[in-house]
Order: sequence, then structure tokens, then C-alpha cells
Amino acid sequence: MAQNPANFHEVQSPEHFQSLLSEDLNRVSLINFWAPWAEPCKQMNEVVVELAKKYPQILVLQVEAETQSDISESFEVEAVPTFVILRGHTLLGRISGADAPALTEAIATHVRGPSSISPQSHTDRAPAAPSFAPQESPEELNERLRKLMNQDKVVLFMKGSPDQPRCGFSRRIVDLLRTQGVEFSSFDILSDESVRQGLKVLNNWPTFPQLIINGEFVGGLDVVKEMVDNGELKEMLA
Repeated sequence: MAQNPANFHEVQSPEHFQSLLSEDLNRVSLINFWAPWAEPCKQMNEVVVELAKKYPQILVLQVEAETQSDISESFEVEAVPTFVILRGHTLLGRISGADAPALTEAIATHVRGPSSISPQSHTDRAPAAPSFAPQESPEELNERLRKLMNQDKVVLFMKGSPDQPRCGFSRRIVDLLRTQGVEFSSFDILSDESVRQGLKVLNNWPTFPQLIINGEFVGGLDVVKEMVDNGELKEMLA
């Protein structure tokens, strides 16, 4: 197996992370938050190694998101892969998802030097596009949420898809449902911020995944685990 370049480090602890980051506060750093079970991360890990080889002047930190949860939480990482670009402790950019072209472009731009205000407008452009669509009223959003919740007998609102989950909790609930032989539809809440925020309010539940049965909110991972253990889930689906 080819050796990783000298500027590429697998982070072992928050202390290790801080000491590497503090060695040179003028250097551009790329932090790759990943998980071994996430298929898109495998492909992006290769991209990250190639970027480390191409730009030896940058610091590349590989952070296993669940193992190093303190670091992930400090950067508010909710899904993998997520990439954070810093100069010292200053945030230059953030990319969520397996977007190799965006990551490559961002690194190229920030390595070129401090005249990097343009890429921020670059990255801002994509999220701004949906604002051209007419704004949903709260009533319209709730109606849409109800339709999504009733699209099937069992609906899972999760991060990513069942075959490519983007957080550990979503992965575990998918495994749990599949082990129980439960057929379900899913919705990726990372693809629609309105749905994501709306469900938190409608179901009075701040986190994801959220499981819906017969159009009614049932709970998150811990609740569903408990229902499997005490036979309640089987009863509900009978």
C-alpha cells in the first residue's frame, strides 16, 4: 500500500488535532470528517490523499467523525463526509457531501492566496438558487410534510439514503429496520432544509432520524430500539 504524504495525518485525539493545527497558523488546513461505513467517504478519502500530494504546503487532517466526536461536535458536523477548510483557526470554507470538484476547486482557490473572497460567493451561489422558488407558507409546508409522512405505511426521515446513510444514527436505524424485515420508504432531510426544520416543529422532536408509521411520528433510534425489544414495533406493523 502506498505511503501517505508527509502533510497527511490521521487524528488520534483532540490534543493531537490541536497540536497539528497550531504548528503553523498561516497554513491552509483541510479537515476531512469521515466514517468507515459510509461508501461516499471511501471515494472522497482517495481524493483527499491526492490533494495532499498535489499541495504539500497544506495540512490535511483525517478525522473519523464518530470516534473523535468532540472534534466533530466542535465543528457541528452532522453528516459524513464533511470537509472544513481553515487558515490557522479561521474558517475559509465548508463542503458537505461527496463533491470532489467543489473540494478540489476550493483547495486550489485558497492555496493561491488570501485574495480568496470570490470563492465564498462561489459557494454561496448554489444554496441561494432555491430562493427563486415561491416561499412556502407554514400551512403549505405542514401539508407537504403530512403528505411525505403518509407516502407509505412506514417512512424514515434520515440523513442520506438507506444504502448511503450519512450519519451513524441513520445507519443504525436502517440496519435495525432491515433486520426486523420492515419495508419502508425514506426521505433525505439533508436535501430539503424546510422539511428538516418543519419536522422538528411538527413532531416536537429536535433530532434525526425520525420514524413515521401510519402517518404518525413514532420516535428516533432509541425509541425504535426499545419498541423492537418489547415487541411493540411488531404489534404496530401487524
